[in-house]
Amino acid sequence: MSTWRRAYLPPPASALRFATKATLAMLLALYAALWLDLERPYWALISAAFLQLRPLSGMVIEKGLSQLAGTLAGCLAGIAIMAAFVQVPPAALGALTLWIMLCTYVSSLQSSNAAYGCIMASVTAMLIVVIAATAPQALFSVAVERLTELSLGALCATLVSALLWPVRVRDHLIDQADTVLTQAFTHAAQRLGDADPATLQASLTAGLMPLTELEPDSRAARYEDPDGSGRIRASRLLTHRTLRLMATLHALQQLRRDDRLPDEAACHTLLGEAAEQFAALAEGPLSGEAGRARLQALRHRVLSALEALEATETEETEVSLPPPGDLAQQRLLIGLREALGHALVMLDARAAIATPGGQRLHGCAPARHRDRLSALLNALRAGGAFALLAGFWLATGWEGAMGAMMIATLLSALFAGFERPVGASVLYLQGLLAAIPSALLFGHVLLAPANGFPLLALLLLTPLFLGLLGAAEPRLMGPCLAFVIGNIILIMPGNAMSFAVDDFVNRALGMIIGVTTVVMGFRLLPGLPTARRRRRLIRATVHDLRRLYRRPLHQAEARFSGAMADRLLDLARHDEDLPEAQRHLFALGLTGLDLGYAGLLLRRRLDGLADPAVDAAKRRLFAALATAYAASAAGHRDSRLAAASRALLDALADHPRVSPRERHLLAGLLRRLDLALAETASRHPAADPAPRLGVVSERPESG
Repeated sequence: MSTWRRAYLPPPASALRFATKATLAMLLALYAALWLDLERPYWALISAAFLQLRPLSGMVIEKGLSQLAGTLAGCLAGIAIMAAFVQVPPAALGALTLWIMLCTYVSSLQSSNAAYGCIMASVTAMLIVVIAATAPQALFSVAVERLTELSLGALCATLVSALLWPVRVRDHLIDQADTVLTQAFTHAAQRLGDADPATLQASLTAGLMPLTELEPDSRAARYEDPDGSGRIRASRLLTHRTLRLMATLHALQQLRRDDRLPDEAACHTLLGEAAEQFAALAEGPLSGEAGRARLQALRHRVLSALEALEATETEETEVSLPPPGDLAQQRLLIGLREALGHALVMLDARAAIATPGGQRLHGCAPARHRDRLSALLNALRAGGAFALLAGFWLATGWEGAMGAMMIATLLSALFAGFERPVGASVLYLQGLLAAIPSALLFGHVLLAPANGFPLLALLLLTPLFLGLLGAAEPRLMGPCLAFVIGNIILIMPGNAMSFAVDDFVNRALGMIIGVTTVVMGFRLLPGLPTARRRRRLIRATVHDLRRLYRRPLHQAEARFSGAMADRLLDLARHDEDLPEAQRHLFALGLTGLDLGYAGLLLRRRLDGLADPAVDAAKRRLFAALATAYAASAAGHRDSRLAAASRALLDALADHPRVSPRERHLLAGLLRRLDLALAETASRHPAADPAPRLGVVSERPESG
């Protein structure tokens, strides 16, 4: 059965609720706008429609506030531009182009609803400047009406979302947290069970998308109830610990390859039991206490095994090197203990999302990966599309150009964050083309002889309801939303509607030209090449590794965690474009994640020593780690990591607060990182020379 048939024959109950809520929100906004005799009531409908795309109570409120803030900023910018250049329309349009570029640039660097607010700031300023350019005396009234119309749509959408079939952010976050935990525990079971690399990458990639969305979505929880702040903190903690679990599992897999590990070691049995427990958690309910109790019992067994290893060491081994097999087992058991500890905290975080009052958890807001060069390209594309249409409008004075400029301004910024913006633009154009005959039939042929608000509402909202019914299916969101917006703009409902065919044709041509301009913009300026984006992702990781020691520990972890989640997801997408034998980018990102958390682990153990020599050696080690990672990404080895590791161990040799066992464990950690970088360098095809990443390196050593 096709996607269209599943959406309409018969429509799911969730789709019917979604379409009904959005339609009633638009109906209420239309009635209020007509009662207030606003000049352009259809903007209230568009505002209500956009806010209902994710009809969660808290998210509608957050998006409405972002829309109001963006609209207000756009009004002030439009007034300022016209006040400065009211006598020189070309200069006013030039200043408006710069404002649109600024808004698009900032929008490309933001996440969640803040980006939508920036887009509304650009669209609102464009409407005010273009409308006021033909009637400068009505500047302030135009600004007030735009603010009133959009605010009215936001208010109606918020009321309907809160009163009719309310869907809470809390329930959404619980479902999202369950998805994150299920994918993470599935990956843990596969990693500890020696699954093939393709399976490991698929399971980890499947968990990254909900993980990157969890923290931004949780911000809307503060608008629902007093427990919202607790859910935000729990979501942040779940994000951090999930990434730490991924890095620890990656390290465990490398530790298992240590040839000094005895075949009969008890840790092999514990690893197998851990894989079984993670698989059972992934398949069973995550809210019960049984799974947590099993993990806790297994963690106690790991601790007992560690204590048994320490008890077998003689007094002489406290001041000399313990047996290599014991050291290998200790490192493996410590890693398994950390992995189980992360899993227990993740379950606590999930419980805190459901019932924040029962848990006291804390977590810093994770940073996001922001590519400023890509944001600049998005700004240039949006500014160029608007400038082209604005120049055409100045040259011809065509009334339909206003719709073209509005569509181009909106879609250039909106689609810039999509993975395939050209495809999204083409789908939008298809929905817009379908809206033309619909608007002609319902908005002109049938609506022209009608009289009264009931008939207006019935005829206008029928195609909107049908479009929203299809928009409930994520794969049909693009064309169906375009169908809805296209009907609203082509019909332009109001107290003084025009049913002239030439006006309708002008609006339709303007919208088609606007979307076509956006498609051309994305084709002519598609963004950074894939190879350059890969190098920038690696450079950003190197930059973060170099600066891990400069911030307080909790801030450094938060910034590194959130950014690496985005980068891992991008690298996984790039891997899909490579032949299967050359897919190494995701493993490269995972190595960077492992290096970062290893550096944070070193900080936890060494930051409190307050020794200048140790601090200097630690800084050199972080710089060497970053340089070695950059070299391995280019298929090379860098010898400075070994020298920096020896310098750090020498600085710790006689320190009274560092025991011999701790020094040996740190030496094992540094050796493991060096081996991981060697393995990464050997897998890389060495297509890019190392100097392009700013390092001096040497070829991988044989063997």
